[in-house]
Amino acid sequence: MLSSGEPANGSTKRQVVRRELLAMLDELGVGDALSSERRLAEELGVSRPTLRAAIDGLVNDGLLERRHGSGTYVAEPRIAVPLTMTSFTEDMRRRGMRPDGRVLSFRTETAGARIGRRLALSPVEEVFTIRRLRLADGATMAIETLYLPRRLLPDLRRQDLEGRSFYDLLRSGGVEIASGTETIEPSVTTAEEAAELGVPVHSPVFLFERVTRDEEGGPLEYVRSLYRGDRYRLQLDLRPPPH
Repeated sequence: MLSSGEPANGSTKRQVVRRELLAMLDELGVGDALSSERRLAEELGVSRPTLRAAIDGLVNDGLLERRHGSGTYVAEPRIAVPLTMTSFTEDMRRRGMRPDGRVLSFRTETAGARIGRRLALSPVEEVFTIRRLRLADGATMAIETLYLPRRLLPDLRRQDLEGRSFYDLLRSGGVEIASGTETIEPSVTTAEEAAELGVPVHSPVFLFERVTRDEEGGPLEYVRSLYRGDRYRLQLDLRPPPH
């Protein structure tokens, strides 16, 4: 139980509650439920608003998750995503996780104006439009929509993408990636995306959009990926600027 006065070290009461909650999490496993807010507030000797604020912080950090009408539970740990040009399969293997994927749709269509601009193609040129659900250790992680000029891998089949790195496929076809441009922004799931990922509608996600290029600067692929916000955090390796 916390003392009624302000902690001597100058920490706020909410920070102390946070430390108490973190200590509780050490004794719990993924998916375990916390006690009710009323009971926790009584045990810690704090007001429910103070407790709720501390829990909110842990939810925002991805350590806890609230389930509407059910309670608060220990969340799955988030995977740090380094901002490097690797495929999902390569990245998960490097982390010691088992990557997997399921092709949700695979079709050939004309590029149209928007995709044509992304890939520097005529709007009438054919592209593969491939939508995949990405998993790690059996858990859903992301939805990936890939647009690829058909001429690069004209014999590509749906089954070629099941459980295999797309970049490996490109290399086997003699296509080498030299560079890429990626943007990242926060977003939320639509009803369809939420159903595919197995999360509530309007759950937070990271939207990644990437265009990769060959050595001459020609676009090779355009990828739009939605990564679960409750399973991912971004990781940047920082270095000081040269003197």
